Amino acid sequence: MRLPTFDGHNDVLSRLHGAAGDPVRRFLDGDGEGHVDLPRAEAGGFAGGCFAVFPCSPFRGVEEADAVDYASPVARERALAEVLGQVALLLRIERAAGGRLRVARSAAELDGPGVAAVLHLEGAEPIDAGLEALDVLHAAGLRSLGLVWSRPNAFAAGVSFAFPGTPDEGPGLTALGRQLVRACAGRGILVDLSHLNERGFWDVAALEHGPLVASHSGAHALCPSPRNLTDEQLRAIGASGGLVGINFHVGFLRADGADDPDTPLRTIAAHAAHVAELAGVEAVALGSDFDGATMPRELPDVAALPALHAVLAEAGFSAAELGLVARANWRRVLEAAWRT
Repeated sequence: MRLPTFDGHNDVLSRLHGAAGDPVRRFLDGDGEGHVDLPRAEAGGFAGGCFAVFPCSPFRGVEEADAVDYASPVARERALAEVLGQVALLLRIERAAGGRLRVARSAAELDGPGVAAVLHLEGAEPIDAGLEALDVLHAAGLRSLGLVWSRPNAFAAGVSFAFPGTPDEGPGLTALGRQLVRACAGRGILVDLSHLNERGFWDVAALEHGPLVASHSGAHALCPSPRNLTDEQLRAIGASGGLVGINFHVGFLRADGADDPDTPLRTIAAHAAHVAELAGVEAVALGSDFDGATMPRELPDVAALPALHAVLAEAGFSAAELGLVARANWRRVLEAAWRT
């Protein structure tokens, strides 16, 4: 079952940035590494997605057994330099792709042949108080912004990776955070609530600047990770006309939180069904976390998306509902958020 699919989050730019060889050719020709490149995207019906630029990964070059102080804040100058390198990589890919990939800067550019790449900033560390960097990044194509990754910054606080745990940890938005949310709304930039703690979530909701969106999260009731959303949060997302991109990372799917690739695809379907029950099927979408997390063995890369569609159908999603989950819900929400 192959459906045109929009995916709410991938980290392929972080994977390729600084990698050996020519990262543009590795993406366009297919390097067979990680989860996403253009040939595999085309094979899987990947019509578009949010391509994250991620400032200062604490995990890059670190062995799994080593301790990682992931929650330490990072300097804005360092974060900006890393982000600009990844933005430049996406723009070089667009220029070299010959129409097979375009950076979508408007709702109309989400449609048509080829992959529509939405530039997304995962963590606002590069943004200055005067918002000059926000304007530069917007001019380059930025249309989605996550206030935080799983660490604090000048705008908000992210959740930890403790398990089991709750998203109700840490303070809410700072005054600069509220300013940034308003600035994004005025510029037509989607504000993404994934990684944000619960107090920050409710602070954004109170500002009422558009649909509430968590691009790559799951249901806390099924997997008690702080990265997942409580039932109350899910209901608020549905009431706002927003959506949840269901994260494929096995540690955010399983009731035991284990980082085990032998996790069946029906666990993704279970999270989708739970969100649909509480928030409506219009609030269910996909947010894989490709190239940034452990995937179920049955979903080794983006080319295997049809296998997930089949499992969602087996779980009871109708053909019309699958069309919403695969792409139409993201298309609707992005268009609403980008209106200025």
